[in-house]
Amino acid sequence: MSLFTGKTLLITGGTGSFGNAVLNRFLRTDIGEIRIFSRDEKKQDDMRHEFQAKMPEVADKIKFYIGDVRNLESCRGAMHGVDYIFHAAALKQVPSCEFFPMEAVRTNVIGTDNVLTAAIEAGVECVICLSTDKAAYPINAMGITKAIEEKVAVAKSRNSGKTKICCTRYGNVMCSRGSVIPLWIDQIRNGNPITITEPSMTRFIMSLEEAVDLVLFAFEHGENGDLLIQKAPACTIETQAQAVCELFGGKKEDIKVIGIRHGEKMYETLLTNEECAKAIDMGNFYRVPADNRGLNYDKYFKEGDENRNILTEFNSNNTRLLNIEETKAKIASLAYIQEELAKVGR
Repeated sequence: MSLFTGKTLLITGGTGSFGNAVLNRFLRTDIGEIRIFSRDEKKQDDMRHEFQAKMPEVADKIKFYIGDVRNLESCRGAMHGVDYIFHAAALKQVPSCEFFPMEAVRTNVIGTDNVLTAAIEAGVECVICLSTDKAAYPINAMGITKAIEEKVAVAKSRNSGKTKICCTRYGNVMCSRGSVIPLWIDQIRNGNPITITEPSMTRFIMSLEEAVDLVLFAFEHGENGDLLIQKAPACTIETQAQAVCELFGGKKEDIKVIGIRHGEKMYETLLTNEECAKAIDMGNFYRVPADNRGLNYDKYFKEGDENRNILTEFNSNNTRLLNIEETKAKIASLAYIQEELAKVGR
């Protein structure tokens, strides 16, 4: 963690699942200060008490800032002395964004612009914006606003001075806020059947720790304007549901199909065919550099780029699909799942 020695890190939306994962990873390192920026004082108070109880010797490194990314002045007020930013604030549940798309615009698009504007003004060294697989070929309001967030980040990076701006794009994070596994666990406990939308639907799956790994990779290896993508396995929704049943004693024969929800896709894409043209395969990651050609349209009628990579679209249908045992092992490795299993003596 030498890059973070004595540094000040600001996490927008810091009371969420990602913010908690970063605190667990960083607090006992030699980082100087971690600022939690969010608008919910109740969640901040809960987080304050939680970390004072479990990490009392380092909890004073956490500083809490009430604010809203939708308000530029609010963002500016938290920026003094900040070295790095992980921008995680977002509306990220697909159905709620479908019903309130302008709320998604205000948080995911305008909020990102405000954070980046304030960061550039304050001379922040690096900002990592968190995006989602739903931003690739988006069909729902959440994905569309996250796709625009990525475009805002690239546009800002062209004139960001000393501030490096990168985006990370990743798939479903298991057991994060609004994810389906905690719902299934509650359904099993209450003696109800597990409900799934469509058995053959596929989704990338990764842990919160892997999401933090991707952000740290972008921080260390990304260049200004980059989009960084972590390769991930996937599974069908049916496989995931059956794995949870086996872990928590649910009845697989009682799994109930309820149909696709508002704005859902049958599979998700992390790297589009269009992005493949310039993407760089870095082993466990893809790096997509920004297109920094100028805004001279006349030139594009005469000149193009004949070079194209041979990479192909990376989606949850053509990645490695996990079987039930592999999915069960990945789910069981999560600290949240181990705590829940302990509650029922499994």
